[in-house]
Amino acid sequence: MKADIHPDYHFIKVVLTNGTEYVTRSTYGKPNDQLNLDIDPTSHPAWTGGSQQLLDRGGRVSRFNSKFAGISFGAKK
Repeated sequence: MKADIHPDYHFIKVVLTNGTEYVTRSTYGKPNDQLNLDIDPTSHPAWTGGSQQLLDRGGRVSRFNSKFAGISFGAKK
């Protein structure tokens, strides 16, 4: 491997929204920096399987639905 081409890999503290903290290695920031996450596996729908609601801003969802309303990809089973 070539010398001096890789980023600095050091320990940082990660803090989740519920206050949980853990130490991991990363290239983020400087050594001993703190990374505050806005999402975490205990509350985010991507991990919890929660339902997600679409917000129709500017009619985008409505325009999409009306534009592709007639498309059919065969019978649903």
